[in-house]
Amino acid sequence: MSTITLGDKRFISYISEQRILESIDRVAANINRDLRGQKPLFLVVLNGAFLFAADLLRRIELDCEVSFVKLASYQGDSSTGQVKQLIGLTENLEGRTVIIVEDIVDTGLTLEHIVEQLNTKRPSAVYTAALLFKPEAYKRSLPVQYTGIEIPNAFIVGYGLDYNGLGRNLRDIYVVQEEGARG
Repeated sequence: MSTITLGDKRFISYISEQRILESIDRVAANINRDLRGQKPLFLVVLNGAFLFAADLLRRIELDCEVSFVKLASYQGDSSTGQVKQLIGLTENLEGRTVIIVEDIVDTGLTLEHIVEQLNTKRPSAVYTAALLFKPEAYKRSLPVQYTGIEIPNAFIVGYGLDYNGLGRNLRDIYVVQEEGARG
């Protein structure tokens, strides 16, 4: 089991790149099956979802478009409880199928904020594809239709997820090592 240090925290290996890519294969296959004949817009939430989106979209066999939004609700290793839109959406969504691409869904605050904004633009359908989902932390009722891996409510980094800007480039996902749990 490998460990890394990012800033003032130590992390241990948690999910391998192979398992991540297998989960993305499954998510893509489900989207390809469910949305056959449609031309969805994939709305990628930056910064964290960029790696997931790149690998997911290479596996999508549908005609599709891609756009990006940037929202933030995290500072350090915990949620601030507020979502701030930093970069907006410019595409016309009326009558379109939209798939929100998220790195992780935990409390659901960011997802709820995005869906509320999208619904004002009258899309025909809005779906969510998330690499990671924390059911223990989820506090909303919106469905997450396409989930790669369910995980417990722990702080993780790697594969697009960061700790104070560090660790996004890691191929595997690491979980924070609790104090006193040195291995």
